Amino acid sequence: MSRFFVVPSSYVYLRRGSSVLLQLRQNTGYMDGCWAAGAAGHIELGETAAGAAAREAREELGLALDPAALLPIAVMQRTDGTDNPIEQRVDWFFACDDWVGEPQILEPRKCAELAWFDLDALPERMPEYERTALEALRDGRSATLLSSGF
Repeated sequence: MSRFFVVPSSYVYLRRGSSVLLQLRQNTGYMDGCWAAGAAGHIELGETAAGAAAREAREELGLALDPAALLPIAVMQRTDGTDNPIEQRVDWFFACDDWVGEPQILEPRKCAELAWFDLDALPERMPEYERTALEALRDGRSATLLSSGF
């Protein structure tokens, strides 16, 4: 039996009441034209999932947030069913109600727009695995293990 490696990522949904901040992706080559987490990215070597989430919020939105302020929503293993290493993923999803600063687009090449969406009125065009995580948040389920294809 051979071992496989996974690509780990963290996602941050800033929350104001029943709304979350999403970004409109562009020029990334993946899910362009879709609304996605306000901040997200790969976990770097030696980093925790929460630490990566805080770093991504700083790099992409200009916000300071304490990793301890992150509410775990879900951990999701995703695969497209092939043996391609880049298609073996594990994602950590977090909500955050407390941060310092106002969200701004710091990567305009990758992000066309930021907007707040009510959890009961999410945009049609968004990754289904993110919709699944946001439905868990809306329904009050936390730290739920979810599994999904791409």
